[in-house]
Amino acid sequence: MSAEVKRYEVSADEDGIRLDKWFKIHFPQVTFAYLNKLTRTGQVRIGAGRAKTSARVAKGQEIRVPPLDFDRRPADAPKEDVPPLTPKERALFNSMVIFEDRDLYVLNKPSGFAVQGGTKTNIHLDGLLMGLALELGERPLLVHRLDRDTSGVIVIAKRRAIAASLGKLFATRGVKKTYWALVKGVPDPAQGKIDVALIKARNEDGDRMRASKKGEEEDEKSAVTQYAVLGKTGGIAWLSLKPLTGRQHQLRAHTHHIGAPILGDNKYGGDVGLPDGIENQLHLHARRIQFPHPRKGIVDISAPLPTHMTNSFKIFGFDAGRFDE
Repeated sequence: MSAEVKRYEVSADEDGIRLDKWFKIHFPQVTFAYLNKLTRTGQVRIGAGRAKTSARVAKGQEIRVPPLDFDRRPADAPKEDVPPLTPKERALFNSMVIFEDRDLYVLNKPSGFAVQGGTKTNIHLDGLLMGLALELGERPLLVHRLDRDTSGVIVIAKRRAIAASLGKLFATRGVKKTYWALVKGVPDPAQGKIDVALIKARNEDGDRMRASKKGEEEDEKSAVTQYAVLGKTGGIAWLSLKPLTGRQHQLRAHTHHIGAPILGDNKYGGDVGLPDGIENQLHLHARRIQFPHPRKGIVDISAPLPTHMTNSFKIFGFDAGRFDE
């Protein structure tokens, strides 16, 4: 719990990034919706003026941040210092680590494990990072996110300076991400680009994204995904997906738009009529990430498939080993 207004000076490394990206670096537990509320009500300011989430910050500017309420405990828990990780939590975190150096963790996040907390979600990745702060002396920071039900590679910065550097890479498309998905339907052509702007649609089942319509241009978000069919059998396809933008549910909405929803996707029709033996879990995996290391060299890491997708690959006869690095 942040109990007072604080002011931060924009560093040279952060010059030119958007305000929402700045918040992702410094306060990754603040959701975009929460940030929108804070800016809309004038609680977040750049200098003396009101700010928009899309505003770009400049070196030396002062950002006013109001009191923020977030922790890894239940809402009714006492407001005390964040406790260290329990042995069970430490074991959980260790089980996800597939790469570590003095600057970074790269994790293989399990399907169904939340990146951030919410209603009835007390154990989540961001909470584990809070607990790690006591061990490392500085709290590690998320530099991007994955949906709860999407498995695969996610990058954590061990220090704020590293998070700032990586934040600029993610903001300027300096990071290459490859996802694997199993979908119902075989896209034609076998390789292509889905350039379809998305808009948020709210209903009783929660938020989902859909293609925008004429007249909705003011609210739409541009979204571009490259895809390739890596295998196909009996109306099921194995896709490689490379997002060129980072919109909410982008890959799930785009595959649904072209008539190939991801297996097990309960928001976009992929959970209906599943083939025999296929688990009703989202078959979307962040397989590989590539980016320049903040110090030197290239980080290029692939994450093994989760168990439910490994089983589905066997059932369909797909050989994931064809593309092992």
